[in-house]
Amino acid sequence: MLSRSSLSGLAVGLFALYVAHTGWVMYGIVYTRPCPAAGAAAAHPACVWPYLARRPKLQLSVYTTTRSNIGAESNVDLVLNVEDFDVESKFERTVNVSVPKKTRNNGTLYAYIFLHHAGVLPWHDGKQVHIVSPLTTYMVPKPEEINLLTGESTTQQIEAEKQTSALDEPISHWRSRLTLNVMVEDFVFDGSSLPADVHRYMKMVQLGKTVHYLPILFIDQLSNRVKDLMVINRSTTELPLTVSYDKISLGKLRFWIHMQDAVYSLQQFGFSEKDADEVKGIFVDTNLYFLALTFFVAAFHLLFDFLAFKNDISYWKKKRSMIGMSTKAVLWRCFSTVVIFLFLLDEQTSLLVLIPAGIGAVIELWKVKKALKMTVKWQGIWPKIQFGTYNDSEKKTEEYDAQAMKYLSYLLYPLCIGGAGYSLLNVKYKSWYSWLINSFVNGVYAFGFLFMLPQLFVNYKMKSVAHLPWKAFTYKAFNTFIDDIFAFIITMPTSHRLACFRDDVVFLVYLYQRWLYPVDKSRVNEYGESYEEKPKKKAHRE
Repeated sequence: MLSRSSLSGLAVGLFALYVAHTGWVMYGIVYTRPCPAAGAAAAHPACVWPYLARRPKLQLSVYTTTRSNIGAESNVDLVLNVEDFDVESKFERTVNVSVPKKTRNNGTLYAYIFLHHAGVLPWHDGKQVHIVSPLTTYMVPKPEEINLLTGESTTQQIEAEKQTSALDEPISHWRSRLTLNVMVEDFVFDGSSLPADVHRYMKMVQLGKTVHYLPILFIDQLSNRVKDLMVINRSTTELPLTVSYDKISLGKLRFWIHMQDAVYSLQQFGFSEKDADEVKGIFVDTNLYFLALTFFVAAFHLLFDFLAFKNDISYWKKKRSMIGMSTKAVLWRCFSTVVIFLFLLDEQTSLLVLIPAGIGAVIELWKVKKALKMTVKWQGIWPKIQFGTYNDSEKKTEEYDAQAMKYLSYLLYPLCIGGAGYSLLNVKYKSWYSWLINSFVNGVYAFGFLFMLPQLFVNYKMKSVAHLPWKAFTYKAFNTFIDDIFAFIITMPTSHRLACFRDDVVFLVYLYQRWLYPVDKSRVNEYGESYEEKPKKKAHRE
């Protein structure tokens, strides 16, 4: 059986291995070994040379079709044609795309992007490269939000959709952006060790005695965000499409390929389009160096989450007394954690935020059972709940706790009720349940820090902080500062983002009390024990 210290050491060791492995993998992605014979006087047959180094005159053509495979110039529509295409110059153009009847009837429309020689049709060019991307995707539409008192809606829902599709059924949405990239580096690959990620995007031709790879055309799927999707109306015959282009380096290309594969794997494991979109936002909305830092910060966050959960459970598992602990603060943490979890679930937020919130809610429910000294006995099929009794010292703590809550109630209840009434009159919601959860969570986020004050008041009256789980608290404090970083990276409700910074203030107050009330050997620790109560030693035989 592993001890707590060995389990923590194992976790830290695994974390170090994970960080080292991640660093090595990322280095292998962004660095590609060039062909060792590339510097030879004559072109070496073992090397694969870039066709773009010959500076050909290229043309970019974008077609649309309802078929996933096309073999000739038939049943396709030309939507964009860029003559004298310069791979070094970026551009962005918006075009109107004709939407066929099949696509308007919940069908799919594809974009075929060709990069070919100027003045030659792509079907007649043996050195053309092309890539296919769907311009439509299937997703459950966002529920309509209304004023619960007047019934007034925020947006007009499409009548045809209301008649033919339920809100819980996925319907066809239009991708309004198409982001293209071409790898422009004159990089010479080693033919015997081509990177597998880039190899599947490469098309090679034999020119004389050397092998060349044609321009590597790439579609940035990470830029396809949920916010850019448009519901396809049956009465709409044209929709806008913004086509943007920019060059890309080999290192970033390989990194982007791996990230797109990771997002695709998440969707295969059951992640929804919205969950995948949250992950895309991390990659698209940050630069490459800050993104690498984010990976390591996320790893530290997982480590501190594990250590905080482990020490918190260990502390409450051994706890035998509630002396110096605010029971109402424990009850409030349980209530607020459950409400926040239900709110995040209702908002369909990222699983990166939802899963830790769910684990925390389960732990808080278990802590309430310990704090109230609850025992469950079964009488047949009916459970009977019994509550334990408190000793004199615990009753004194409860008096301080009740005194603090009395003053807080004068401020807290009017604010919460007033905020709920204001939101009912002025804010639109999907349902009464959504309003109820939002009212609770707004109270938790806006005034929840007030419920942390009873514990501060108990500490002040007892002039001690030795009863607090400082190990778990320290790990949670580290995660609080990490959450401040994630508040700007991961998409989450604004109220949840502001709550991350609110916890910083409370943490600083706890640290001040830690300095103000140094631990005394005569005070009880978090397990209800005193350091002066030394166990009796067995007498040694002479």
